[in-house]
Amino acid sequence: MASATPTAAAAPLTRDQVVPSRRRIKLPPWLEVAKPRLIPLLLATTLGGMALSEGWPLSSPRLACTLGGGALASAAAGVLNCLWEQELDGRMQRTSGRALPSGRLSPTAAFAGAVSCTLAAATLLVSGVNCLAAGLSLLGLCSYVLLYTALLKPRTTQNIVIGGVAGAIPPLVGAAAATGHVGLSGWWLFALVMVWTPAHFWALALLLRDDYRAVGIPMLPVVKGPIVTARAIRRYGWATALLSLLGVVALPEGGVLYGLLVIPFNGRLLQMVEHLAQDPSSSERAKGLFRWSILYLFGICLLLILSRQSDAALLDAQVRGWMLMLTGGFSGTSA
Repeated sequence: MASATPTAAAAPLTRDQVVPSRRRIKLPPWLEVAKPRLIPLLLATTLGGMALSEGWPLSSPRLACTLGGGALASAAAGVLNCLWEQELDGRMQRTSGRALPSGRLSPTAAFAGAVSCTLAAATLLVSGVNCLAAGLSLLGLCSYVLLYTALLKPRTTQNIVIGGVAGAIPPLVGAAAATGHVGLSGWWLFALVMVWTPAHFWALALLLRDDYRAVGIPMLPVVKGPIVTARAIRRYGWATALLSLLGVVALPEGGVLYGLLVIPFNGRLLQMVEHLAQDPSSSERAKGLFRWSILYLFGICLLLILSRQSDAALLDAQVRGWMLMLTGGFSGTSA
């Protein structure tokens, strides 16, 4: 009797399969190293930080300078990250075709581009916004390159937990641009992005753990395995959902609308982290969570902006009026 042929193990997903647009759009080398696909989400959280501030909405010139400076600083950080990891990228099949390890862009040209972007970002933010916004933006750049890329990533499974501070700084930049200081609301969005980051990134790391293992990067899925990673994602997913509810009080106005609309976002997030916890080895569930987590953070920032519209403020006033009426009614009944 012939034995059954064993089913071949599915090949691990590549980053191109996780983010299909990477295959459709071929960027020139000088733009590729700037990692432009990461910039829109960073700018969205910058806008979220602005929307949480009393200075919202900003004037068009200040808004343009803030977003332009933030984009340039992010581009500089991306280039410096590629320079630092050039040798590492060359040893990984997934990244060996990138501009620097493949030789399509020289390190000298890349470094010159990073310096130019940094100087342009600082000039734009100092002259068009304020020194605090410029300083915070440069702090984000340095924390990504030095704290995360150089110090934490090759040394600890908690690299993204601590190094996530780099991606959480844009809301502070937005708050500083709007008011000249960072209030508690800005720090709330900073904390939310910090808590959101591990679940988002570890979902991707589950898909790419073979690549990280091959070059000795101690990502959590490599060191602890999918089960422990899925449990950690679950914890951070719940923490993200709970912390997001504080946006109701973080907003100067419009918190009621935000509170109503954030519920389905959190419901979907929790559903996906629970599904992954039930089957940590599922590439499809990890991929789905990774993609949704991006939409989730975009959605939170959009809700913050929508909640600052005049209609949202009117809804707040109406709800407060109803609550006062109910409170008065109960007081009268008890009397």
